[in-house]
Amino acid sequence: MVSAVLVGLGHRSVGYATYADSHPDELEIVGIAEPDDVRRARYAERFGVSPENCFVDAESLAAAPRMADVAINGTMDEIHVETTVPLLEAGYDVLLEKPIAPDGEQLRLLEDAVSRTGNKVVICHVIRYAPFYAAIKERIANGEIGDIMHIHTTENVSYHHMAVAFIRGKWRREETNPMLLAKCCHDLDLICWMKSGIKPQKVASFGGRHFFTKQNAPEGSAERCGDCSIERECEYSAIRHHVENGWWSFYALAGELGHEQGVEIGDEQKQAHVTTSDYGRCVWHCDNDVVDRQSVIIEFEDGCVATHDMVTNSAAGTRRIQITGTKGEIHGDMVEGKFTISRPGAVAGTETIREEVQLDVQDDLHGGGDMRLVADFLGVVRGDGGSVSTTSLADSINSHLIAYAADEAMREERVVTID
Repeated sequence: MVSAVLVGLGHRSVGYATYADSHPDELEIVGIAEPDDVRRARYAERFGVSPENCFVDAESLAAAPRMADVAINGTMDEIHVETTVPLLEAGYDVLLEKPIAPDGEQLRLLEDAVSRTGNKVVICHVIRYAPFYAAIKERIANGEIGDIMHIHTTENVSYHHMAVAFIRGKWRREETNPMLLAKCCHDLDLICWMKSGIKPQKVASFGGRHFFTKQNAPEGSAERCGDCSIERECEYSAIRHHVENGWWSFYALAGELGHEQGVEIGDEQKQAHVTTSDYGRCVWHCDNDVVDRQSVIIEFEDGCVATHDMVTNSAAGTRRIQITGTKGEIHGDMVEGKFTISRPGAVAGTETIREEVQLDVQDDLHGGGDMRLVADFLGVVRGDGGSVSTTSLADSINSHLIAYAADEAMREERVVTID
């Protein structure tokens, strides 16, 4: 049995903690740290945490006698490192939500803390734990396509996800986290994981914010959906997204008391909240400044080249991957849960030999990675070892260094070398 404290009671950390519901013999939640009084009380009751083990922040929890084996840190991106270091120093192993940090200086602070304390940090790059990607990694590790020569990944961000999170929502500003780091740290991590142990050397990037700007606002649009004469015809209507369709309610209705307490609230109350909050603003009249498209080129020290395309405003969200090796290639779509292995077939008397692999990914968040991540982390803490998806902190750091370099390369229109 592994005992855990939760730090920051957002939907990610709480989601990971629900592993204890289905595996009570493996994980127990014994403490929480959360500045919001309502959320702290709600989840103390939800997980049966005693009042003396409830704290307002990570520092207060870390200053108390250690009460658990691990901490699950789901605080906001910009305070990940400053909340994790005290936990490490207090003796906790940490499951840390991504992205790790907004800059390289904070990355090094975390690296130093891990080295100094000897405690473990596992980053929540849940996508690499999805059966789809784990199966691809196993095929590559078995040598089925030889040495990797080129990797191409694509993330299509759906129009409604873009609107709620990166135009109206918490991740709309570069000062919080640039788009590539906030949304595509998964994809850059996949690339570094596939090339585990090989360092990225050079990065180039192109992109920008060209669509979601005031200049592109449709004629007749207003600054808020509740006041807009064309709201009924708009694909970005916050009323349609969050009230009528019920999409992303955990973002758009955050702070609405009934919703926070798990009470069902009516459409009229939902609409009143949405139309007066940040989530009711017109997507062309917000203060967003993150890019709405970006492409990255990476060269690794062994000569492998990788590319990643982040495309927003897609009708549906998905991730795709294509890996070309010295003996064949793999390409597939995560949402479909299907990938194809292709190899030259001249010796066998045919042009190409193909194998299709179909995986069951229905009803799984992040392609089935969330709970597998938690199970793997617990295995690491118990000393059982991790799966093919588990690597050292170094691979996660490499993916972040690529993100920093890519934004620098895009801004300065040059190739950036990673030291």
